[in-house]
Parts: sequence; C-alpha cells; structure tokens
Amino acid sequence: MKTVRYANKAGEDDLILRQYRIAGQGALRLELQPGEQLVVKSVDGEQGCEVIVLNEAGNSAPELLEEGVPVASVSIKAQIAECSVAGKRLETLLEHWKVPDHALQEVVYFTPLDLPAMTVKQPMVLILVAAGENMGVEQHSLASELSVEHFCVKKAWEDVPEALAVPVKDIRIAHSTATTYEVKAGEWIQIIDVQGKQCSDFIAFDKAGLDNGQEVTLDAAATRTIMGHSLPQPGLHSRFSDQNLRTMLEVYQDTVGCHDSFLLACNVKYYEDNGYFGHISCTENFNLALQKYNVSPRRSWPAINFFFNTSSEECGAIAADEPWSQAGDYVLLRASRDLICVSSACPDDIDSANGWNPTDIHIRIYSSEEMFPRSIAYRTTPEEVSRMTKQTGFHSRTSALTQRFSEYRGYWVATQYEGWGPRAEYLACRERVAMLDLTPLRKFEVVGPDAEAFMQFAITRNVRRVSVGEIVYSAICHETGGMIDDGTLFRMSEQAFRWVCGDPYTGIWLRDLAVKHNYRVSVRDSSDQLHNLAVQGPDSRALLASIIWTPEWHPEVEKLRWFHFTIGRIGGPDGVPVMISRTGYTGELGFEVWCHPDTAEMVWDAIWEAGQPYEIAPLGFDALDMLRIEAGLIFAEHEFCPETNPYEAGIGFTVPMKSKEEDFMGRAAMARQSMESRHKLVGLFMDSDEPVAHGDQVFNGRFPVGVVTSATVSPVMKKTIAMCRVAPDFAAPGTRLEVGQLDGYKKRLGAAVTSLPFYDPERIRVRG
Repeated sequence: MKTVRYANKAGEDDLILRQYRIAGQGALRLELQPGEQLVVKSVDGEQGCEVIVLNEAGNSAPELLEEGVPVASVSIKAQIAECSVAGKRLETLLEHWKVPDHALQEVVYFTPLDLPAMTVKQPMVLILVAAGENMGVEQHSLASELSVEHFCVKKAWEDVPEALAVPVKDIRIAHSTATTYEVKAGEWIQIIDVQGKQCSDFIAFDKAGLDNGQEVTLDAAATRTIMGHSLPQPGLHSRFSDQNLRTMLEVYQDTVGCHDSFLLACNVKYYEDNGYFGHISCTENFNLALQKYNVSPRRSWPAINFFFNTSSEECGAIAADEPWSQAGDYVLLRASRDLICVSSACPDDIDSANGWNPTDIHIRIYSSEEMFPRSIAYRTTPEEVSRMTKQTGFHSRTSALTQRFSEYRGYWVATQYEGWGPRAEYLACRERVAMLDLTPLRKFEVVGPDAEAFMQFAITRNVRRVSVGEIVYSAICHETGGMIDDGTLFRMSEQAFRWVCGDPYTGIWLRDLAVKHNYRVSVRDSSDQLHNLAVQGPDSRALLASIIWTPEWHPEVEKLRWFHFTIGRIGGPDGVPVMISRTGYTGELGFEVWCHPDTAEMVWDAIWEAGQPYEIAPLGFDALDMLRIEAGLIFAEHEFCPETNPYEAGIGFTVPMKSKEEDFMGRAAMARQSMESRHKLVGLFMDSDEPVAHGDQVFNGRFPVGVVTSATVSPVMKKTIAMCRVAPDFAAPGTRLEVGQLDGYKKRLGAAVTSLPFYDPERIRVRG
C-alpha cells in the first residue's frame, strides 16, 4: 500500500490517496464512507473484477453499489473449487473477513473495460477480487493485477500503512523532535516515513550496559568492517554491530534501499556554519530525550540516518540529495538484545535532506513472537506501489541446502550451496548434471490476432520464420538501437507467443508499444504462474528422459532439438504437467523445466531423486556466472545496457538486417551505424591469475580502449578470462592489451585478445 496526502480546502479534512495492488488471484477488503472515491484499473487491460458488497452489519448488500448488476460468482467459485494454493488462500481470506456464503450468489462483476470509478454514497465494505484459476504450462489465460486508488478522509494515524501485525507500541514522532523507546530482544522495530522524503536518525544502546553505567552503542567501523558493506541490508549482510563487535540489530525489510549509515546526526555546528543560529538539531533533541537514562550529552551523535540520501563521489566528496523514500516507506529491524533506542524526525529545512519540508516519523514495535520474511522492495516504475522480495516455488528445497541467498530481480536466489561450493557446482554441470532455480526470469504471454506481426516489429529476430514448438533467442531494442533486454521467444501457437526475459519492465514496454502502434494483442505477465528449473550438463537428457512422459503429438525429450520445446508430465500421463525446453545459460547440453509454483516442490524432488545416480548437484548463481562467461553468454548491465546495441553486445547474429525486410524497433538507428565504427565484444586471456572485475578499464599504452564487462577464473582454461568491449582497432585475436587497476596506471595486468566463446567455440556440446 502507498499513501499520499492531498491538501484540501480550508476548513475541510485532508484527503489521503491510498494506492493498493491486488495480485492476480488475490483480494482486497476496503471500508468506504460517503464522499470517498474509488478507482480500479486493470494493469494489463485484461483482468476483470468480482466485487462482494457488504453493509455495516456484514450482510451481503449489492444494492449499495449503484454500478453493475448482481450475478452469481464465476471466477471466485472456480478459483476456490480447484483447491489450489491460491484457491485455499482466497477461501481462508473470505472466512477471515466473515463473508456470508450467499454473498457469492450476488457479486457485482466488472469487465476489464468497465472497472469501477465511483464516488461512495453510503457506508459499505467492498471486497475486490482479481480471481482466476491457475494457468497451465501450455495455456495463456491467467489472473493478473488490479490497481486500486482509494481517496479517503484522513483519521488519526491513518496516514501510515496498515500494520504488519498487531503492534505492541505505536509511536508518532512529530517533525523536528526525537523520542526514546525500549525494545526487548527479538522484538521488531518498524520505522516509517509518513509523508515521504523525511530522514530519521536512529541510535541504540545496550540496556544492560546503560544499567551498569556503560554506553555500548552502534559502531560504524565495526558494522562496516564485519559486514563488508557501507550499509547493512536484508540478507546475509544485515547486521548492525556495537564497538565490542557484537550484533545489536538486524535489518529484515527495507522498502527504500537508500540510506546513510553513520554520518553524524545534524548538530548545532552544522546549522551555525551555515548561518542558522539557534536552529534545533537532532543532536540536541537526542540529548534532551536521553537525559532520563543519564546518558551524557554530546556535541554530535553518530547515527544510522534512515532515508538520508548520501553518496561518496569518485573524487572523494560526500554528496547529499533528496531522499528516495515515498510516503509509507519503511525499514524493519529486529533487536538482538534488550535495547534503549532513540529516533528523530529530522528538523533540517535548510537543504534538500528532508525535501525542504520536515514531516513526521512513525514507529511501530512488534512482539518477538511475530515472524517476518527478509525482503527488499523494488519498483518497476517509480510511481507504483513497492514490491517485496519473493521466494520461488523451489525455495523450501534450495533453503534446505544453503543459507547463502542474494536478491535478484525481486526474488531470493541461491548464490552457492553448502557442501558443494561454486567450483564443485561448476564441475558437476560440465561433467555430469546440475540443477538451477531460474524462476526470476520474467514470462509474458503475447496473444491476439496481431501477435506475430507485433513480435516481428518488437524484437530483432525474424519471427515469421519461427515454427510452433520452436524457440528463438533475440534482442529487444528501443528506437536508438540500444538494448532493453534479451530473451527467448516461444511460439506456442500461430498467434500465441511466450516471451521470457530478465527485466520486468519489458512487459510494460511491450504493452505500451502495442497500444501506440494499434496492434490487436494482449501482453500479460505470467511470471507468478510459471516457475522454472534449469537442468544442465552432459547427463541432463538421460536424466529427464527417465522421468518425463510426453503424449504422442509432442516430441519426446530424447528427440527434442536445440531451441525447441515440448509439453509433458513428470511421472506418467497423470503426473505433474511441465513444459520442457532445450535451452540454457551454461554452454552445456541442457534443458529448462517449467511448472506451476504449486507443483514446484514435486518437480524439484523428482529431478533431484532421478539425478542421484548421475551425482547431480544444485547450482548457484556464482557457479552459473563462471559457466556463462566461459560460454560467452551476455548478462544485463554487464555486456549490454540501453546504450549498447546488439552488435556491440556481441549478439549481432540476432539482427537479420538482410533477411528481415520488415521494419523493427531500432532498425534505422543500427543501420546508420557503420560496421567499422562499432565497438566489439571480445575475450581476454589474462597473463596472471590476479582477479579482474566488471568495470576495469582496458588500455593500449596510456589510453583506455575498452572496458571489462565480466570476468572469472576458468577451471577448464586454467586461467583468468574476461569478456571485454573494445574499440574495433584493437579487437583482432592476439592483440596485446592491459587491464588497468588501482587508478588504472599504477597496476597493469597483461592480456591477449581472443574470440568468443572461450569454451566449446563451435557450440558442439550444447547442440549435441
């Protein structure tokens, strides 16, 4: 939920705009009062909404809603009847909200084209449901997101998001003040930016230490040294430490991801140096608030400056700007011991630190018995409601094998597995077979009478040459020829495609492109309905063939050609439905297995068990990086970005300028660029085993001629290798160059240019 305050006319109550997201197959309950407004929109233009209307007594009352005609529910009943995870979750929600059974006989249904936009005239409770059944692996119809805008009158403290659980304490910190509060070991602290762009300095003391006259508090040097990060974040590097190197707090959730860690809280000297004598400061507010604990006053306090947007420039300067935080953003911390805490609502109004307008901070304390998942928020577009990190359908299995996870594209993914490690996982893939959770890939269903023509225009490859059952790898570019993303296009039927890529924004871009150019297609995000495992290595075919049944009208796994897919089941004709594609990101013979998240654990278990005779290993992203670099496979924000065209990213083969006569996005811009002027993606064999990294400059003598995009130590090559984008004059194999480190000049590592890929240059293994 996201909250925005609107100034109203004098004498009238403030209006609050509350924005919500209803996930596909999800529901939202809202209490509405006369005069309030409600607007519901379908994100992809394809999702309808069934609305249950209740009066204040909790009885079904569809007559309160002037729009629409009551009908018997179809989608809600169907979702509950299939007894899926989503169906059971919806049934539980309706029971929790005490929805009477007969209410499902008189819901108000709104099609995607007539979703409600109304002013409320009578008190009512609405339950909005984006209902739908699970999507099969071969299907394209799914339940998708609805966005909701609720304009309501603000009541006390209703300008903050709904509580994560029942709070033990609710504390409002008025702007330009500070407040102390005590928390016990295991309790949770939620620090909320009420209106957005407001900093909150935070200090914590060990309570037992204070009781004994010792000020044991958060320590910047200890925290940064132990964590190896400038600021702890949810995940492995989440702990704040004291001067004794003991953990005081852990950060579990963060919806902003941009804070300052341990610069001083604002103080009298700062304001006096800027000519603002007598200006209140966080330091003075802290000193006043801490008097009751006999804490000695200080001229300044080192603090965690939540929501304060600072950065260290290359020149060494510390820069500050407006906070990234929006209304309702928060951080969630967990106390590792009994603490005395003090938080401020910073009074700085002389610069952009608080967006020039200091406002309130809200604190909620939750019981130690509550449990909240570790998550980091992200937004695909700046204005949308934040999304929290998810677990994949395979998480229960991967987390049983490792605790080493990092956030990638909104999901927790394993980086390496205990008992294996990157080198062993890599060798398993090269020599036997390994399995990898690649669920963060985004999937979009592109369906409609113009689907082929649209994809022909939207991506670089010649879609008209792709047969049903075939897959093609392609770039997707904007007008400048710069790459938005790369991905694989599955032709599911004559006018139905599945686009699989990395960036969730690609779906928004495709949808907008279709509208702009009047293509009759729908573009729907099916990522929540399709989770996938990569099964890669020389033994992958034999393993999958032993467990996957396919009907006679679909190819068997043994006969599946490279860049083709089939539909089958694990465990016989009545088993778990899956889609199997002969694709991968390792340079080895390999497949990907696609399934609904409800059956993900069964799919993992079947593959894992069948893989034991082959000594199967789990594969983390660290080992995957080694494999894909050896194979010369590109990665977003490394080998390509929106300023890099496919030729410069090393995938010029995806741009058939001569054989594709029709126009496509970016064609004109790429055609204007002469072949001789393009930078080229090449390989580097390093002379030494010293590590090089993404971003290291590549030199010819004194002057830079390229940049390292990715690098790794290659077990098969027995040396350090790197992918590099280099000026065309220095792209010939055998050319001697140097990678510059430190300042680029004080340390140089010799290298020789080579062609890509490093491993299996003829792609014999992956085609085998």
